[in-house]
Amino acid sequence: MKGPLRIAVLECDEPIGKTKDKYGGYGNLFKELLNAGADKVAEKDGVQRPELDISKFDVVNHEIYPNLEDVDGILLTGSKFNSFDNDPWILKLVEFTKKVLAQNRVRLIGVCFGHQIIGRALDVKVGRSNDGWEVAVVPVDLTEKGKQLFGIPQLAIHQMHQDIVFAYPSSVEPLGHSPRCQVQGMYSKHRLITVQGHPEFNGDIVSELLERRHESGVFNDHMYNDGMSRVRNHHDGVAVGAAFIRFMMEE
Repeated sequence: MKGPLRIAVLECDEPIGKTKDKYGGYGNLFKELLNAGADKVAEKDGVQRPELDISKFDVVNHEIYPNLEDVDGILLTGSKFNSFDNDPWILKLVEFTKKVLAQNRVRLIGVCFGHQIIGRALDVKVGRSNDGWEVAVVPVDLTEKGKQLFGIPQLAIHQMHQDIVFAYPSSVEPLGHSPRCQVQGMYSKHRLITVQGHPEFNGDIVSELLERRHESGVFNDHMYNDGMSRVRNHHDGVAVGAAFIRFMMEE
């Protein structure tokens, strides 16, 4: 039998407030998501549940990275930072991502900021959207490949971003789009899978983000109230987590 799926989570930020108190770091949130995804794969696909070995690396404050020979997959988390900035740690992250893309064994998973960093590493434009913020649970229209990978006809997923990948790289298959974001996910077999949304988030986490950004003036009353009206809607985070696990298991 094969050993565990070794996935290194590159923590590109840290949670705030109650979310930080509960989970510590984003690596723990993704550990929870990936384990829920592994449970779903075993239940839905009728296969033995894959064992997971999740490690965490702080690439912002400590700029520590895994050795590629020690892992099977790299997951890049979301972040409050801008994927298009040229801070030294961001440039180092882009170069590491290019290094992963240049080989053919270790696979890449990207979420929100991580999705954008992978887009940047593939030489497409990333930047601030002209359509503004996309927040709370949003419906995403899936392509046929997206429907196949996520196992659902439409994706409901938490969002918290104003930056986007502007175009699909020629080397990937599109997974979906929304009115405010045409590049909601990318896929290349054995190579990468990404989503612009946050499958790891839940209503409590996004409520706290909405409240904090409303208090600081980032979100006006309308945006805050609109987001809060959708924050407890059903979302398909675990379906995305299961798609990440299936991607890692692809022969």
